[in-house]
Amino acid sequence: MNRKAPNPIDVHVGSRVRLRRVLIGMSQEKLGEQLGITFQQVQKYEKGTNRIGSSRLYRIAQVLGVPVSFFFEDIPGQNPADEGFSETKSERYVVDFISSAEGLQLNKAFLRISDPRVRRKVVELVQAVSSDTD
Repeated sequence: MNRKAPNPIDVHVGSRVRLRRVLIGMSQEKLGEQLGITFQQVQKYEKGTNRIGSSRLYRIAQVLGVPVSFFFEDIPGQNPADEGFSETKSERYVVDFISSAEGLQLNKAFLRISDPRVRRKVVELVQAVSSDTD
């Protein structure tokens, strides 16, 4: 393993910090203020460049309103035989999509549609467009 490359676990934990922060609409600056650190340090945590200590991770979990275990869900390198009731590959794809900028934008916009009939039509539209590409 390259000593300069971030550890995959640190990258995963950082990406989960970013996912939750973005889902609740919190900026890096605001999270940094709550933790008493700079937004640059939050960036380094989110990229996995810097490791997050246990007490800091506990505080991040409190600020973001999730259990500490949230950051370790779907950790890379798990043996599929050991996963038990964890997410399937297709469910991980959903997590990866929601973690992307486009997925977050689409999710937020979709949730702002109050009419259930319009929501259903949007789903039908996306299904129609996606089946054209198969």
